[in-house]
Amino acid sequence: MTTSNKHPDAPWRNFYGRIRGKTMKASQETYLQEDLDALSPGAVDWDVNPDRFPLDIDALTEGKPLWLEIGFGGGEHLVHQAVTYPGAHIIGCEPYMNGVAMLLGKIRQSEATNLNVHPGDVRNLFDVLSTACVDKAFLLYPDPWPKKRHHRRRFVTQEHLEPLARVLKPGAEFRVATDIPDYVRQTLIEVPKAGFEWRAECPEDWRNPWSDWISTRYEQKALREDRTPHYLTFRRL
Repeated sequence: MTTSNKHPDAPWRNFYGRIRGKTMKASQETYLQEDLDALSPGAVDWDVNPDRFPLDIDALTEGKPLWLEIGFGGGEHLVHQAVTYPGAHIIGCEPYMNGVAMLLGKIRQSEATNLNVHPGDVRNLFDVLSTACVDKAFLLYPDPWPKKRHHRRRFVTQEHLEPLARVLKPGAEFRVATDIPDYVRQTLIEVPKAGFEWRAECPEDWRNPWSDWISTRYEQKALREDRTPHYLTFRRL
Protein backbone atom coordinates (compact mmCIF):
# COMPACT_ATOMS: atom_id res chain seq x y z
CA MET A 1 0.00 0.00 0.00
CA THR A 2 1.28 3.47 -0.79
CA THR A 3 -0.01 6.59 0.94
CA SER A 4 1.00 10.19 1.38
CA ASN A 5 -0.02 13.02 3.67
CA LYS A 6 -2.82 15.19 2.30
CA HIS A 7 -1.15 18.54 2.92
CA PRO A 8 0.56 19.88 -0.24
CA ASP A 9 3.82 20.63 1.60
CA ALA A 10 4.08 17.18 3.16
CA PRO A 11 6.83 14.88 1.89
CA TRP A 12 5.83 11.82 -0.09
CA ARG A 13 6.26 8.76 2.11
CA ASN A 14 5.59 5.22 1.03
CA PHE A 15 3.67 3.19 3.57
CA TYR A 16 3.21 -0.55 3.20
CA GLY A 17 0.82 -2.55 5.32
CA ARG A 18 -2.74 -2.62 6.56
CA ILE A 19 -4.53 0.41 7.96
CA ARG A 20 -7.74 -1.36 8.92
CA GLY A 21 -9.00 -4.94 9.04
CA LYS A 22 -12.24 -6.21 7.55
CA THR A 23 -14.12 -6.37 10.83
CA MET A 24 -14.03 -4.60 14.18
CA LYS A 25 -16.14 -5.19 17.28
CA ALA A 26 -18.76 -2.61 18.13
CA SER A 27 -17.01 -2.01 21.45
CA GLN A 28 -13.75 -1.30 19.62
CA GLU A 29 -15.46 1.20 17.34
CA THR A 30 -16.70 2.89 20.51
CA TYR A 31 -13.18 3.05 21.93
CA LEU A 32 -11.97 4.76 18.77
CA GLN A 33 -14.81 7.28 18.82
CA GLU A 34 -14.71 8.07 22.53
CA ASP A 35 -11.07 7.68 23.62
CA LEU A 36 -8.63 8.20 20.77
CA ASP A 37 -8.73 11.98 20.44
CA ALA A 38 -8.09 12.49 24.14
CA LEU A 39 -5.04 10.22 23.98
CA SER A 40 -3.49 11.86 20.93
CA PRO A 41 0.00 13.26 21.62
CA GLY A 42 -0.92 16.51 19.90
CA ALA A 43 -0.36 18.10 16.51
CA VAL A 44 1.36 15.23 14.67
CA ASP A 45 -0.47 15.06 11.34
CA TRP A 46 0.55 17.43 8.57
CA ASP A 47 -2.95 18.79 8.03
CA VAL A 48 -3.08 19.91 11.66
CA ASN A 49 0.54 21.05 12.00
CA PRO A 50 1.92 21.85 8.52
CA ASP A 51 4.73 23.99 9.96
CA ARG A 52 5.89 20.97 12.00
CA PHE A 53 6.14 22.84 15.28
CA PRO A 54 7.66 20.53 17.91
CA LEU A 55 5.42 18.99 20.53
CA ASP A 56 5.64 20.48 24.02
CA ILE A 57 7.17 17.43 25.63
CA ASP A 58 7.22 18.82 29.17
CA ALA A 59 3.51 19.59 28.99
CA LEU A 60 2.76 16.20 27.43
CA THR A 61 4.73 14.13 29.93
CA GLU A 62 4.45 16.40 32.99
CA GLY A 63 8.22 16.17 33.31
CA LYS A 64 8.42 12.37 33.19
CA PRO A 65 10.95 10.53 30.99
CA LEU A 66 9.52 9.92 27.53
CA TRP A 67 9.47 6.41 26.08
CA LEU A 68 8.37 5.36 22.59
CA GLU A 69 6.95 2.07 21.31
CA ILE A 70 6.94 1.70 17.54
CA GLY A 71 4.24 -0.65 16.26
CA PHE A 72 2.55 -1.82 19.48
CA GLY A 73 0.39 -4.52 17.88
CA GLY A 74 -2.41 -5.30 20.32
CA GLY A 75 -0.92 -3.13 23.05
CA GLU A 76 -0.06 -5.78 25.65
CA HIS A 77 3.50 -4.61 26.14
CA LEU A 78 2.67 -0.91 26.00
CA VAL A 79 0.07 -1.11 28.77
CA HIS A 80 2.31 -3.41 30.82
CA GLN A 81 5.14 -0.88 30.67
CA ALA A 82 2.82 2.02 31.51
CA VAL A 83 1.46 0.22 34.57
CA THR A 84 4.87 -1.07 35.67
CA TYR A 85 6.57 2.30 35.32
CA PRO A 86 4.15 5.05 36.36
CA GLY A 87 7.13 7.39 36.57
CA ALA A 88 7.59 7.23 32.77
CA HIS A 89 5.36 8.52 29.98
CA ILE A 90 4.97 6.39 26.84
CA ILE A 91 3.83 7.20 23.31
CA GLY A 92 2.73 4.23 21.25
CA CYS A 93 2.63 4.40 17.44
CA GLU A 94 0.57 1.98 15.36
CA PRO A 95 -1.03 2.56 11.93
CA TYR A 96 -3.29 -0.53 12.09
CA MET A 97 -6.55 0.76 13.52
CA ASN A 98 -7.73 -2.64 14.75
CA GLY A 99 -4.63 -2.80 16.94
CA VAL A 100 -5.25 0.75 18.12
CA ALA A 101 -8.77 -0.21 19.14
CA MET A 102 -7.47 -3.24 21.03
CA LEU A 103 -5.02 -1.02 22.90
CA LEU A 104 -7.74 1.46 23.84
CA GLY A 105 -9.75 -1.34 25.43
CA LYS A 106 -6.70 -2.43 27.46
CA ILE A 107 -6.11 1.15 28.57
CA ARG A 108 -9.68 1.35 29.86
CA GLN A 109 -9.21 -1.84 31.84
CA SER A 110 -5.83 -0.81 33.27
CA GLU A 111 -6.80 2.82 33.93
CA ALA A 112 -3.25 3.81 32.96
CA THR A 113 -2.90 7.55 32.42
CA ASN A 114 0.79 7.92 31.53
CA LEU A 115 0.57 7.24 27.80
CA ASN A 116 -0.48 8.61 24.43
CA VAL A 117 -1.43 6.95 21.16
CA HIS A 118 -0.42 8.03 17.66
CA PRO A 119 -2.55 6.02 15.17
CA GLY A 120 -0.31 6.43 12.16
CA ASP A 121 3.15 6.47 10.62
CA VAL A 122 5.86 6.97 13.23
CA ARG A 123 7.80 9.14 10.76
CA ASN A 124 5.15 11.84 11.18
CA LEU A 125 5.76 11.72 14.91
CA PHE A 126 9.52 11.92 14.42
CA ASP A 127 8.92 15.20 12.54
CA VAL A 128 7.54 16.88 15.65
CA LEU A 129 9.73 15.37 18.36
CA SER A 130 12.62 17.52 19.48
CA THR A 131 16.18 16.26 19.19
CA ALA A 132 17.25 14.05 22.11
CA CYS A 133 13.90 14.02 23.93
CA VAL A 134 13.23 10.26 24.15
CA ASP A 135 14.76 8.13 26.92
CA LYS A 136 13.85 4.64 25.67
CA ALA A 137 12.39 3.06 22.53
CA PHE A 138 10.89 -0.33 21.71
CA LEU A 139 10.53 -2.15 18.37
CA LEU A 140 8.85 -5.48 19.15
CA TYR A 141 8.04 -8.11 16.55
CA PRO A 142 7.89 -5.67 13.64
CA ASP A 143 6.50 -6.68 10.28
CA PRO A 144 9.23 -9.02 8.96
CA TRP A 145 8.66 -8.45 5.22
CA PRO A 146 10.29 -11.84 4.55
CA LYS A 147 10.76 -11.53 0.79
CA LYS A 148 14.19 -10.18 -0.11
CA ARG A 149 12.80 -7.54 -2.45
CA HIS A 150 10.73 -6.19 0.45
CA HIS A 151 13.57 -5.86 2.98
CA ARG A 152 13.77 -2.14 2.26
CA ARG A 153 10.28 -1.86 3.78
CA ARG A 154 11.50 -3.01 7.18
CA PHE A 155 11.82 -0.50 9.98
CA VAL A 156 15.51 -1.28 10.40
CA THR A 157 16.57 0.85 7.43
CA GLN A 158 18.28 4.22 7.65
CA GLU A 159 15.08 5.99 6.55
CA HIS A 160 13.61 5.10 9.94
CA LEU A 161 16.70 4.62 12.09
CA GLU A 162 18.25 8.02 11.45
CA PRO A 163 15.23 10.01 12.70
CA LEU A 164 14.90 7.58 15.60
CA ALA A 165 18.52 8.22 16.53
CA ARG A 166 17.94 11.96 16.34
CA VAL A 167 15.08 11.93 18.87
CA LEU A 168 16.80 9.55 21.31
CA LYS A 169 18.97 10.96 24.06
CA PRO A 170 22.63 9.89 24.21
CA GLY A 171 22.72 6.73 26.28
CA ALA A 172 19.05 5.93 25.59
CA GLU A 173 18.11 2.26 25.29
CA PHE A 174 16.61 0.82 22.11
CA ARG A 175 15.09 -2.66 22.38
CA VAL A 176 14.32 -4.88 19.40
CA ALA A 177 12.54 -8.24 19.62
CA THR A 178 12.04 -10.49 16.61
CA ASP A 179 11.70 -14.17 15.78
CA ILE A 180 13.01 -13.79 12.21
CA PRO A 181 16.74 -14.66 11.83
CA ASP A 182 17.19 -12.46 8.78
CA TYR A 183 15.61 -9.54 10.62
CA VAL A 184 18.22 -10.08 13.33
CA ARG A 185 20.92 -10.00 10.67
CA GLN A 186 19.67 -6.76 9.15
CA THR A 187 19.16 -5.19 12.57
CA LEU A 188 22.72 -5.93 13.66
CA ILE A 189 24.05 -4.41 10.44
CA GLU A 190 21.87 -1.33 10.14
CA VAL A 191 21.23 -0.16 13.71
CA PRO A 192 24.91 0.46 14.58
CA LYS A 193 25.27 2.49 11.37
CA ALA A 194 22.70 4.94 12.77
CA GLY A 195 24.72 5.60 15.91
CA PHE A 196 23.95 2.72 18.27
CA GLU A 197 26.01 0.19 20.18
CA TRP A 198 24.83 -3.40 20.63
CA ARG A 199 24.97 -4.20 24.35
CA ALA A 200 25.26 -7.99 24.25
CA GLU A 201 28.18 -9.54 26.11
CA CYS A 202 27.13 -13.22 25.98
CA PRO A 203 24.52 -15.36 24.16
CA GLU A 204 22.09 -15.15 27.08
CA ASP A 205 21.84 -11.42 26.47
CA TRP A 206 19.91 -11.99 23.24
CA ARG A 207 18.37 -15.35 24.08
CA ASN A 208 16.65 -14.29 27.29
CA PRO A 209 13.99 -11.58 27.47
CA TRP A 210 14.35 -8.44 29.52
CA SER A 211 13.48 -8.69 33.22
CA ASP A 212 10.36 -6.55 32.74
CA TRP A 213 9.21 -8.36 29.61
CA ILE A 214 5.65 -9.51 28.99
CA SER A 215 5.16 -12.01 26.20
CA THR A 216 2.91 -10.63 23.45
CA ARG A 217 0.44 -12.48 21.27
CA TYR A 218 2.92 -12.20 18.38
CA GLU A 219 5.60 -13.90 20.45
CA GLN A 220 3.21 -16.62 21.53
CA LYS A 221 2.41 -17.31 17.89
CA ALA A 222 6.13 -17.51 17.10
CA LEU A 223 6.69 -19.99 19.90
CA ARG A 224 3.76 -22.14 18.76
CA GLU A 225 5.33 -22.23 15.31
CA ASP A 226 8.76 -23.16 16.73
CA ARG A 227 10.44 -19.85 15.88
CA THR A 228 13.06 -18.59 18.32
CA PRO A 229 12.70 -15.08 19.76
CA HIS A 230 15.73 -12.81 19.87
CA TYR A 231 16.03 -9.88 22.27
CA LEU A 232 18.47 -7.22 21.10
CA THR A 233 19.45 -4.25 23.24
CA PHE A 234 21.20 -1.18 21.82
CA ARG A 235 22.45 2.05 23.37
CA ARG A 236 22.34 5.39 21.57
CA LEU A 237 25.90 6.72 21.35
